[in-house]
Amino acid sequence: MSMKSAIHDTSTTNKKSDDLEDLGHMSSSNSQIACSESGLPDGGFRAWGTAFGCFLMQFCGFGYLSSFGVYQDYYTRIYLANYPPSTISWIGALTAFLAVNVTLISGPLYDRGWFYRLMIVGSLLQSISLFALSFAKPGQFYLAFMVQGVLAGIGMGLTYATSIAVVSQHFSKKRTLVMSLVTSGTPLGSMVHPIMLNRLLNGTVGFARGVRISAGFVSALLLIACLIMRTRGLPVPTVGYTTIGFYYPLFYLQLDSAKHDIDINISFYSLVILNAACFIGRCTTGIVATYIGVLNFMIASTVACSAVIISMIALSDVASVVAIGLLYGYFSGVFAALWVPLVAVFTPNLSELGARMGICFAFTAFSGLVSGPISGALLGPQYRWWIPSLVSGIISLVGSSMFVAMRLMLYRRERKENHP
Repeated sequence: MSMKSAIHDTSTTNKKSDDLEDLGHMSSSNSQIACSESGLPDGGFRAWGTAFGCFLMQFCGFGYLSSFGVYQDYYTRIYLANYPPSTISWIGALTAFLAVNVTLISGPLYDRGWFYRLMIVGSLLQSISLFALSFAKPGQFYLAFMVQGVLAGIGMGLTYATSIAVVSQHFSKKRTLVMSLVTSGTPLGSMVHPIMLNRLLNGTVGFARGVRISAGFVSALLLIACLIMRTRGLPVPTVGYTTIGFYYPLFYLQLDSAKHDIDINISFYSLVILNAACFIGRCTTGIVATYIGVLNFMIASTVACSAVIISMIALSDVASVVAIGLLYGYFSGVFAALWVPLVAVFTPNLSELGARMGICFAFTAFSGLVSGPISGALLGPQYRWWIPSLVSGIISLVGSSMFVAMRLMLYRRERKENHP
């Protein structure tokens, strides 16, 4: 199928299943593999073992990063109470920034056959960063910043996109299905890690032992992943992504709940609720997009996310926390699942796909870097929650309008093609 027809299919509101599979094929292979598509086994023990290892990488990478809201809450209230929330949020923001932008380095290295070295070094850095964090004392912001922000960010950047790209070497027809299962490791990790961290940090175990237990758990999973993942072809670079409004609820929903004197158990589980809905959103995106179209579903999800972020102004009780967590979690999961296929569809020459994604994600990664600290600065020491909620929501709404403009451009192009 030509790229021109792929764009045409994306702009329609009622796509066929095989058209969506073509979109999934392009997005999940962000690269061409040295061997032909027809030569892929599309399964087998080695392939599924690799997929499971990649799932574990997502679980321990961005799945752990997405639980930073637990650290944000604990640092703000207890461990780094002398620092404002905006300063503390730089830790998580830098982790996300490096996890995305380091892929601009890990991609070419992956292209040169460094997959195993990237996985081993990246996993070691993630493991060491957590064990080193456990030795941080109350008030030692810069130690937490270096090991949790810098070291962990670099480690995730070496493994994140690389562990997604390698799946395309083992699957062809099942690629879309397997990619959705692999990336679901992120929201699943975002459910498990907050429960564990909240119980450990806020229980009788304490910070040091709690972080070490968490580090041991993550290290064991990373070791399993490194042992079972395999390659079978020569890949080309790939990249990860983030966006400006994405991290505000992840960083501040739990703290927002706690500061409104909502039941502490509900506050601790707010991120779990959010990420459970995100998991459902990612897993169901392919089915829904089959009927309404990739770009249309992207517009709906971004507008919904913007509305939910603004509605955080009204957060005041248990019902509002649950509603915000469920709605934002679902639609942010949809957004995350659709972003890469959408970029791939608008790439006329697949040999340019890595470069285009690198440019696109470099800009969005910078947005992710500054979004958390800016929201913290807007929040201020008086905790004026309506200001960052409104600003983040409006910025996200402006981003949604760009997708609407894209949809109009595609509609005009389609009309010109049908009526030359």
